[in-house]
Amino acid sequence: MIDTLHIKNIGIIDDLTVSFSDGFNVLTGETGAGKTLIIDSLALLAGGRFSKEIIRTEQKNAIVEANILINDGKENNYIIVSREMNINGRNLCKIDGKMVTVNELKEYMKNIINIHGQHDNQIILDKTKHIEYVDKFAGKKLLNIKSEYEKEFNKRNSIKNELQNNYGDDKERQRKLDLLKYQLNEIECAKLKIGEDRELEEKRKIIINKELIKESLNKSDYEISEVAFDSLGNVIKNFEKIEEFDKKYSNILTQVRDIYYQVEELSRDLSSLKEDGYFEEDNKQEIEERLDLIFSLKRKYGDSIEDILKYADELKKEIFDIENLEEHNNELKKQLEKIEETLLNKSRIMHEIRIKISEDLENKITHELKDLEMKNAKFKVDIKYEENGDYNKFGLDKIEFLISTNVGDTYKELVKIASGGEMSRIMLGIKNILSDVDEVPILVFDEIDTGISGIAANRVADKLRKIAKKHQVLCITHLAVIAAKGENNYYVNKKVKNNKTTTCIKLLKEKEVLEEIARISSGEVTEVSLEHARELRKRS
Repeated sequence: MIDTLHIKNIGIIDDLTVSFSDGFNVLTGETGAGKTLIIDSLALLAGGRFSKEIIRTEQKNAIVEANILINDGKENNYIIVSREMNINGRNLCKIDGKMVTVNELKEYMKNIINIHGQHDNQIILDKTKHIEYVDKFAGKKLLNIKSEYEKEFNKRNSIKNELQNNYGDDKERQRKLDLLKYQLNEIECAKLKIGEDRELEEKRKIIINKELIKESLNKSDYEISEVAFDSLGNVIKNFEKIEEFDKKYSNILTQVRDIYYQVEELSRDLSSLKEDGYFEEDNKQEIEERLDLIFSLKRKYGDSIEDILKYADELKKEIFDIENLEEHNNELKKQLEKIEETLLNKSRIMHEIRIKISEDLENKITHELKDLEMKNAKFKVDIKYEENGDYNKFGLDKIEFLISTNVGDTYKELVKIASGGEMSRIMLGIKNILSDVDEVPILVFDEIDTGISGIAANRVADKLRKIAKKHQVLCITHLAVIAAKGENNYYVNKKVKNNKTTTCIKLLKEKEVLEEIARISSGEVTEVSLEHARELRKRS
């Protein structure tokens, strides 16, 4: 149960702390006082959707936290659950001090709290949810076989995914194989060599700058062959005349002759460079075409030639794997056939269980509806077994709730026949039936009394009180008969402080409970309305 709830900066709630008790907790107050904001805060704590507009004006964040008493069947333990929401959309969720994601919070809290708001009357109109109600009612009778079914169902999905990823479809596999072989052929035909793109780029630069290069080579050749040779030859002749006079002159002559021979070799190299084939236009065309091919392959298969060749190796491996997949896929298909035989068998068993328990569920909900002043209503669980349908997590059953509200009427879909008030009573009837098997300890009802009055309202109050024997119930109501059934009554109102409106909540003493019941029933507290309140309270 929720022991203590703390809410800060939610709507008109400034900073509110309230302690709840076990049993039937009733919240009343004027419209707009902030009752629904308290329920909305619990929904946020349960992992519900957050909108920054709910944060109190001029505040940057909002906080909801609760101290919750959990009984695991052996002992009582308190846990603290909190969620801080910031105006920038950031959430900080914690369970007993441990940070969790919003999804983790939602998954945890779904076993702790169940909130039935005014919009939940629409949930019961969702046909896909009806099978969940039936299975919940079936409880342990269905639990084991359903658990076994779900394991096989998950195996089936895993194998189907593997087959899909393994190109289990023959056409898809052949399409993929053709594509891979085309790509590999395109790469292999290019006969790429590591580093050739860099060499080609260098050759391309030479061709683009051929005039400058030729001019520089010609000038350099002239300077070496015409100037340097003559100058070095003259130096050699001069030192030949004096080499016999001193060894140092002889050494210099040797060095100059070495330089002369080096320059002579350099001259030959320059002559060769002048005749280089790089300058041919035919080479330029070939280089451009080769670079274009390499660029195209890079765009498709990798940023470098190394990457392209690595991708080619991967293609070879994938082609090999696909060409040798048939045996593995055939084995998977055999497993899939066996699993689907098991699923079919278990689906039939689940169907039989649902058929058997549905009659009991129909009778009980019909009885509940009579108690809730829908005297002529009859409830039906329509179960269709679709043996040729596709498996889902529930098997092959399609379940829809039908109702007949008047004598002689045929059964029709809920959405086509039930009014708002009837929807509330149908939902309450279902929840009352399921409360015996529902393990969620905290149930919250936000204005379950919408659209009902008179004897029906009194019956709703009785049902809520009955549910509260096994669950902690928090209920917002505008009906005196429901408020009179409360074991713990809270009054929600709003006050203006420092030019700002804020929500307050107070646990009422018995005298105050009577005054609140009187106010709800007649709009004002008089001796007559108080006497009526005492009478309602006495009946509870």
